[in-house]
Order: sequence, then structure tokens, then C-alpha cells
Amino acid sequence: MADELLKWRAEFPILERAVYLISHSLGAMPRATYDSLREYADVWATRGVRAWAEGWWEMPLTIGDELARIIGAPPRTVAMHQNVSVCQSLILSCFEPEGRRNKIVYSELEFPSVMYVYEAHARAGRFRLERVPTDDGITAPLAAMLAAIDEETLLVPLSHVLFKSAYLQDARAITERAHEVGALVILDTYQSAGTVPFSVTELDVDFATGGSVKWLCGGPGAGYLYVHPRWHERLEPKVTGWMAHEAPFAFADALTYAPGIARFLHGSPAIPALYAARSGYQIINEIGVEQIRAQSVRQTSHLIELAEAAGFEVTSPKDPAWRGGTITVNVEHAGAVTKELVRREIICDYRPGAGIRLSPHFYTKDEELELAINELRKIIATRAYTAHERAGAAF
Repeated sequence: MADELLKWRAEFPILERAVYLISHSLGAMPRATYDSLREYADVWATRGVRAWAEGWWEMPLTIGDELARIIGAPPRTVAMHQNVSVCQSLILSCFEPEGRRNKIVYSELEFPSVMYVYEAHARAGRFRLERVPTDDGITAPLAAMLAAIDEETLLVPLSHVLFKSAYLQDARAITERAHEVGALVILDTYQSAGTVPFSVTELDVDFATGGSVKWLCGGPGAGYLYVHPRWHERLEPKVTGWMAHEAPFAFADALTYAPGIARFLHGSPAIPALYAARSGYQIINEIGVEQIRAQSVRQTSHLIELAEAAGFEVTSPKDPAWRGGTITVNVEHAGAVTKELVRREIICDYRPGAGIRLSPHFYTKDEELELAINELRKIIATRAYTAHERAGAAF
């Protein structure tokens, strides 16, 4: 299986010159993206404004259908947007708190910029927030999450995989509890889509958001929003735009929402980003996330063995059933050490409180994992990171 997946290496130019272990942050660019963006430029150059009627206008939904296959969603349930913050804001705009049902429950380990959306609305007095604390800074305690979700809860924003530690949360248990008390779940699949198999249909989540930047190898500017069909005709987003109108080119004075997923669209879409994202989705769909996951579990387990044999502390879950595609290795001066690794063309990053993040993907060779840990050991043994430490190592 490993040999079968490694044939894809030729499709990613950066792998010719770097050990690329940062797909949790920015997946490697497929070679086909050159052709996709050239196609965009050619269409614009030759078809001009006619391009809107010849495919551009539908792209937020047609590209959404490509993404839907990866996350186990039916066709015409995914709308493409610029980023997750827009998607979260759009979802939140659908709701007006009624009585005591105005609480939003989430772990304090959620991605901060997503939570900024909820905190901003809470400051306006519309919602109450309940942040569930973590005992270790790495995992979100399931029992505490379930206990916090009650009849006053409106929404539960939930990262499928936590960004700091790659801890894989029990989305099924949390969704079942939320629905039991009448709350809705927004599953953030940014750190799972493309490397952890799942189905939003089987999980029965109400919404899912994510982006193409990471494991999907689709680049920035192509976020996605899944909305369960049961909500398509019942919700009316206040964060909206002309693409959400049932007759946008009528230029009517009032908004009449489009049927289906189209009502969750926004303003004019980022067409170049959608062209770019398509090539990554096609590769992920051709390989299949099940195959990618099997390779990921094997390689992340091997990384843990290598790191611990070198005397490093691994802060990611050891059990692959609770781990996404990333391994975090905690070392002193992690920022400076990471800069030195990157200088040596071992591309990775770190997060305070967790450590250096290393992410093999389907295009990673086993020997690259060994090289990364060996270089990490050399850097620390020789204090080769000191120049970066003196210069300041913030990313």
C-alpha cells in the first residue's frame, strides 16, 4: 500500500526539495493546480463575462459536490465560502436566542480564531458561552463536554480533531447528547477531512465547516459549509448576499431565499480559489480517505516510536483511535528548534503548550520520518537552534 501511495509524490513539486511534514497547516500543492489556474485564466481571457453563465456561477455548488464525497455528504449539501470564520458567522446568523436556550458550549481547546466569532456575539449579549476546561492542555474531556450540554444549549461548535495535539474527539457521542436536549452541532472538520475517514451523514451533525488548506491540498480561499438537508428550508441566514437569492439577477428590493443549499451562499465567490481547490479534491477522492488513514496510522505510530526512542516527549494521543494525522513532540525552545528544522528543509511548525507538529501524509516516505527525528536530535544535542533563539523564534 505504501508503494502504491508513493507514486503520487511526483504530483507534488515541493517534495523534490523538502521533507514536507506540515500538511496539518498547508498541504503540498498538486502539480495539476498549475493547469487548473491556467484554465481559469484562459476562461477569463477568452470568455470574459460569459464565464459566469458557463460555469462560474455554479462553482460554489459544483466544487462543493466534489468536497461532499470526501466528508460523506450527499450532493447539493455543501456550499463553498472563503474561510471557516465566514461559515461559522453565517451559521450563527440563522439563530435568535429564545428564552434560556441561548448557550453555546465548546472546549477551551477549540481553534481560537473560530471562537472569536462566538465571543464577539456574546459581548453583544445575544448568547452565553460555556467553555469546558481541559485537564492536560491536550485533550478535551468527553464527560465534561456531555455534562455541559443541557436544555439551555443552542449550539455546540466542535473540532473533530484538535489543532494543537491532534486529539480526535468523539463527535458521535457529543452529537447524540446535543440532539437529545435539542441542541445543534457544528463540526469543524478542518483537521480531519482528507486524513480521517468519517461521514457527516452517519454522524448526523447539523453543520460541518472546514477548509482546503490542509490535508485536502487545495490551497487557501476555499472554505466549505455543509448543512444537513433537514435545515435547508427552515433556516434564513442574516449573513447573506445576492447568491442566496432565488432570483439574483432580478435585482429585487427584498431578499427571497433560494431553495436548498443555495440559500447558504453569500456574495460573489472566490473563483480562482475554487479552481485551485479542485485538483486536491480529485486526488483525495481517487486515493480514498480509508487508504490515506491506514498509511497515516502506520506512519504516525512509527513517528511516536522514533521520537520516544530518541528521548523526546510525545504529547499527542498514543492510541490511534483518538489521534488525527499529526504528532506533537515537546522539546525546549520549540520555536527556535522548528526554525532550524525548516532551515534544513524539514518543513514543520509548532504550537505553544503542545510542541513541534509533524504530519506525514500519503506522499511521505518512511525514511523522511527517520531523517526528521535524527535531525531533531542533532539540533538539540548541538544547540544548533541558538541563533534562532537569540533572534526570536515566533512564527
